[in-house]
Amino acid sequence: MLIEETLEKLRSMKLRTMVEAVHKQLKDPGFAKLSFEDRLGLIVDREWLARKNRRLSRRLSEAHFRFQARIEEIDRGKRPGLEKSFVSQLSSCEWIRQHLNLLITGPTGVGKTFLACAFGTRACQEGFRVLFYRTPRLFQELELGRCDGTYLKLLAKLKRSDLLIIDDWGISAFTDSERRHFLEIIEDRYELGSTIVCFQVPLRKWHSVIGEPTIADSILDRLVHSAYKLELTGESFRKRKSNKEGAARRSLKAPAGLYHTSLENA
Repeated sequence: MLIEETLEKLRSMKLRTMVEAVHKQLKDPGFAKLSFEDRLGLIVDREWLARKNRRLSRRLSEAHFRFQARIEEIDRGKRPGLEKSFVSQLSSCEWIRQHLNLLITGPTGVGKTFLACAFGTRACQEGFRVLFYRTPRLFQELELGRCDGTYLKLLAKLKRSDLLIIDDWGISAFTDSERRHFLEIIEDRYELGSTIVCFQVPLRKWHSVIGEPTIADSILDRLVHSAYKLELTGESFRKRKSNKEGAARRSLKAPAGLYHTSLENA
């Protein structure tokens, strides 16, 4: 009877994993050989791990990553310019604790977004709050916030994130409102949070993308001068995949009696 009362109290405190762990120990005679301290430790460990996993799942869900990517999945041999020591350094997330930034540049398709998502996932695993945005979508939400009164709320959300990932930066020249939005974001986060920016245009052309020299100087001063820089080179992964699929299609033989037209000649 006493154990049922204890379990009910655990349920009322929403310690359901501990309840499951107790039931498991009661059903398995092997646990009787362990000391009270060991059995209690196993129960608490199970609850602690369950809560940790739930928090991680929540952080990953709230981040809205474009790709499910992990540091362990990075193939450095296929990404020229990416060194193992540098990846290990960033994997420690010490740069996030120091509120530094990361700028990832390179031509389209070389894996900039995948890397950013991998570093973002590692940050979530380390307990940091992460947000992922494509630049056009970010500006759309900010403009919408201007209209419906949620602008300051969105800025506060961006400011609270430990790591903000901005993808597809500079794919088109900024409008006046966009450059002011971006300055507001960077100013709010300066020395308070870390930012990853993925872009194709060289840093020397950022002034022309941003447009207004004074605002461009302010953004560069706050973002670039406290940032690690990673430049990727090589062929597009999408092009590689397309070439492999094309070769596979060309290697297929049409069944006897049927006409065969390749997609390349269609």
